[in-house]
Amino acid sequence: MIYNEPIVKNIANLDFEKKILETKRVSKIIKGGKNTTFRTLVVVGDKISKVGLGVGKAEDGNISIEKAVINAKKNIINICLTKTSSIPNIIFFKKKSAKIMLLPAKKGTGIVAGRALKAILELAGINNIIAKQLGSSNILNNASAVIEALLKIKENVSNSTELLTKNNIFYKRNLKKICYESKSFN
Repeated sequence: MIYNEPIVKNIANLDFEKKILETKRVSKIIKGGKNTTFRTLVVVGDKISKVGLGVGKAEDGNISIEKAVINAKKNIINICLTKTSSIPNIIFFKKKSAKIMLLPAKKGTGIVAGRALKAILELAGINNIIAKQLGSSNILNNASAVIEALLKIKENVSNSTELLTKNNIFYKRNLKKICYESKSFN
């Protein structure tokens, strides 16, 4: 079963690992001069099946990190994984200009992904996956697109066993075909 609704109960008691994806210094010109604040993007997860993404803004860097962690814990989602710690089906997802492609992989493959994707997938507990980010290089857009793509995981896991038993040659042969067929990503 998949529980895609956010988990709100007893978040404070649970132990989550956190990773800071990005800290940006943002300046705004006001009447008296420049107003400088920090924007921090944080991912929290338990490396089993829960992951959350949060953004925090404050005048101090440490306070923005704390706000981002609190925000990420509010936005925790639960992910359905296969026995090999992979996703059950192929996912193509587009959010704004970020295009995300997630492919299940067999045991021993590891996480083959870019910077933001790898951090999120690690903390989500996904150990075997091939991921590609296309289009945008904005870390915030890519991270939020991955979280929404993980919400799209289908409950039907029967097809995943067939995909995972095939060799990685299946992906190597059909990767170009998949990319060209789904350039628009709906």
